[in-house]
Amino acid sequence: MPCVPYLIALAVLVIELTPAHFIYTGPFLTAVPALAAVTLGPRGTTAAAVLALAISVVTATHNGAWGTLQVYSNFLALALVSVAGFITSRAMQERRQKELDQVRRIAVAAQEVVLRPVPARLGPLRAGSLCLAAGTGARVGGDLYEAVQTRYGVRMIVGDVRGKGLSAVRAVAVALGAFREAVHYEDDLVEVMNRCAAALRREVAVPGAFGQEVLLEGFTTALIAQVPDEPVVQLVNRGHPPPLLLHRGRAAPLMPGLPSPPLGLEDLVTDLPEKPETYPFTPGDRLLLYTDGVIEARNRDGEFFALREAVEEMGVGPAPPEFLEQLHQALNRHTGDDLADDVAMILVDRFDCLPQSPPGESEAG
Repeated sequence: MPCVPYLIALAVLVIELTPAHFIYTGPFLTAVPALAAVTLGPRGTTAAAVLALAISVVTATHNGAWGTLQVYSNFLALALVSVAGFITSRAMQERRQKELDQVRRIAVAAQEVVLRPVPARLGPLRAGSLCLAAGTGARVGGDLYEAVQTRYGVRMIVGDVRGKGLSAVRAVAVALGAFREAVHYEDDLVEVMNRCAAALRREVAVPGAFGQEVLLEGFTTALIAQVPDEPVVQLVNRGHPPPLLLHRGRAAPLMPGLPSPPLGLEDLVTDLPEKPETYPFTPGDRLLLYTDGVIEARNRDGEFFALREAVEEMGVGPAPPEFLEQLHQALNRHTGDDLADDVAMILVDRFDCLPQSPPGESEAG
């Protein structure tokens, strides 16, 4: 326990300052930096060594022990143990950091296999994507996104699987696999969402497919958007934060008319959307799809990130990749480079209403 070195130091101080102390406690002080090296790291070891040294000086002065061999032997032992503890603690910290960095690289590589970058051009759209991992250890998040050009138009998905780790990554892979397959064959956008939900239900039904916490509490928020040839965007929202539409310098959330539960919680309601909701999406407009890690990012004062204001401030000037990078920098400034949750975003601009190129040509490019 981290407090043990300080408890030992306090016990030594109390015993030594007792008028009739019953034991010579000087050697016990060497345990203070030694234990701190194991539990508190290099800085904690240094602080514990300084504390032990200060207590040695105080007790030697109080007991009038200066000039005795015991005092100088105690100081020498304390110095040797402190130096050895600091070196050992530093080496342990560096080794743990290397191991953590390696695990993070493996986790990021695994996630990049599942999440591929969005093409810069999709029919009448310019597009960009961004995925940021939270700075909390090596946990792999459950954020997902994809954009595909089909014969029905450009179809996009953004979602967030509850939980972390490999079970969340597996759920992401299942949902994206169902989406990538269904978007090319299902003309009904609601049915595309239903295919994703069905795929997740099938996977959960397999014994040992997910962790126990996912089996009992798991759900996935998801938003599917479709941009056809017409100047509109169609949305199916299942418990996900509404996208932002930037139109003539003003950003507005596209709120669903009928709130629907996330995937995996369909049994809680009786009415689900039967058709997508349609909103104007004209040339010059900008649409931002994102996960809740963006709007729930907090600063040190506990204030949420003001996404609408940030989007309006940046406007439609920067291209989608540059826009998302600027948004990334704004998030870093707000949180002090300490994101508490993963972030995934897709940004698309509608710059014309010309017929889309064939799906095979766009996907090949």
